[in-house]
Amino acid sequence: MASPPLVSIVLLTRDAGARLAELLERLRDQRAGFGHELIAVDSGSTDGTLELLERRADRLLRIPPAEFNHGLTRNLGCEQARGELIVLIVQDALPASQDWLAELTRPLIEAPAIAGSQARQIARPDASAVTRWQLERWIGTSLEPRLAGPTSRAELEAMTPLERYLHCSFDNVCSCIRRSVWERFPFRATPIAEDLEWALGVLEAGHRLAYVPAAAVIHSHDRSSRYELARTYLLHQRLRLLFGLKTVPDLAALARAVASSEAAHLLSLWRAGRASRPAELYRALVLGLVWPLGQYLGARSADTGSQLLEARGV
Repeated sequence: MASPPLVSIVLLTRDAGARLAELLERLRDQRAGFGHELIAVDSGSTDGTLELLERRADRLLRIPPAEFNHGLTRNLGCEQARGELIVLIVQDALPASQDWLAELTRPLIEAPAIAGSQARQIARPDASAVTRWQLERWIGTSLEPRLAGPTSRAELEAMTPLERYLHCSFDNVCSCIRRSVWERFPFRATPIAEDLEWALGVLEAGHRLAYVPAAAVIHSHDRSSRYELARTYLLHQRLRLLFGLKTVPDLAALARAVASSEAAHLLSLWRAGRASRPAELYRALVLGLVWPLGQYLGARSADTGSQLLEARGV
């Protein structure tokens, strides 16, 4: 029987479309210097995704769409992994170079205390100006490498909520985790932010996490405003519960946040030379309201225990 590969890549899919073929090509062409396998977990594709994965994946798992869960579905893929290092990636994250896999796994190979690493995210070439503006403000696009932990519970509690959140920043859009650590700390069932909750647990347990900007993936979305409202609401509900973070604490702060967001969005359009595009201008103005509103409602929901917004399909 062949020796297990060092790395197992777990790919989540559902109706991945034409981009899947390019992703599979980029995974195949990695210059990593070690073997890896591909495990795909599909949740109800009907567009030809399954047929392509049947030819290209080492193992293909199928679940009904209603059974998808950000934490439990990733656990399902990890359970099938034979490698000690497990790379988690989504269907629309494209490795930006042939060295992506080697760079992403390097910290875990070199340092046993490191439990996970995450890649840098780069906006797609066709991303809107507002999407680029939002992504560039996020810690997961920084060019500076970071190493977090080990961090005791007391040290985390001494931080501000924002510091706690940033310290535990981790994103399963593209990450690598150590299987032996995952076996002790599997992902939990959650509608969103399974990666942040996992990061909090492993840091408290004495492990470390690395951010690796040299391992970059091309990944961004221009989603509908309705989707963005639901996603922001769920995310900030979880950020309040996990870290105590409340970015928009009251109605006065909401009004200020909307005003500043609208101004920033308009400025991003003007700088990109896109202010005269009606569709992009309309979306930018709507998101200037949607993103702060989702933050306010999500944290308020966590505080009151009431569902203030119906959020599905995120």
